[in-house]
Amino acid sequence: MFTNMDKNDLDAYALKVINRIEIPEDELREMLLITDSTELEKLHYVARKVRDHYFGNKVFLYSFVYFSTHCKNRCAFCYYNTMNKINRYRLELEDIRNICRKLKGEQIHMVDLTMGEDPYFHENPRQFAKVIDIVKEELGLPVMISPGVLDDKTLKMLREHGANFLALYQETYDQELYEKLRVGQSFSDRMHAREFAQTIGYCVEDGLLTGVGNDVESTLISLRSMAKENPQMVRVMTFIPQEGTPLEKKVQESNLSELKIISVLRLMFPDRLIPASLDVEGIEGMVYRLNAGANVVTSIIPSDSPLEGVANYDRKHEERKRDPKSVVEKLRTMGMEPAAQSDFNNLLG
Repeated sequence: MFTNMDKNDLDAYALKVINRIEIPEDELREMLLITDSTELEKLHYVARKVRDHYFGNKVFLYSFVYFSTHCKNRCAFCYYNTMNKINRYRLELEDIRNICRKLKGEQIHMVDLTMGEDPYFHENPRQFAKVIDIVKEELGLPVMISPGVLDDKTLKMLREHGANFLALYQETYDQELYEKLRVGQSFSDRMHAREFAQTIGYCVEDGLLTGVGNDVESTLISLRSMAKENPQMVRVMTFIPQEGTPLEKKVQESNLSELKIISVLRLMFPDRLIPASLDVEGIEGMVYRLNAGANVVTSIIPSDSPLEGVANYDRKHEERKRDPKSVVEKLRTMGMEPAAQSDFNNLLG
């Protein structure tokens, strides 16, 4: 659809988005079907133009603490699914405190506390609250929790302990595909948890997984469903086959679909947070994702951290280069800067 557009036309299209003119579904479909590199760069240009209108050259940075790799679920795509025979860990509270101390003084805006649906913490939610308490005591930063599906009572209690953001990815709103990915899990319970969290003051993040059989029509279903929920942060990640999982042998797709969806998300959610995860292609992949319209860098870890990630493309790398200083240094080569903490706090409401 951008084939015959020049820079003025692209700028005019970006202005339509900024003025909140809804993009017709046929145009979204055309964007998702782009294969030509020149047309793809035009899509990314429009997405950057929209992002820069709202955020300038400022980027938000989230550290990542995967504090338990135990999980009760059987997600077909996930390395940590309960059927996979792997070494797991559950950090002690003092371990978490030490990680926080390593992050003191670094340019990060929020701490993401991630775990599998660990029965220990789900059955003892006050132990989870203690983890939040430690982050607040040591760093005084906003906290995102990524705990899987929690009941209303637990979500309320964790909010009272200072949790600001709930990350809970649907992965897909194509229910047939969902049942293949999140085996045996309720589609509606995940939606309810996000909806309830918003009513009690959380910001929420929803996310899609691409490269798992989601064609363009399936992706459009997900995008429109996400728009109805109106989350404060939206993401997409490329599926990376994980050893020992049902999808271990699936051929990994390129990042093309993810980069297109990032740009489309920016046009659909012009003033929202959209992550560029370091967990898929590292710091070089971060550049591609920011250039596609993202404005958040996630999965930042201390320089000497042995912590697991979600996709773990770099599990066997000697040097992971996902520390705050490396990220900031790379951002500056792109003409971008970490935002002020006050800018992020304002987004939390």
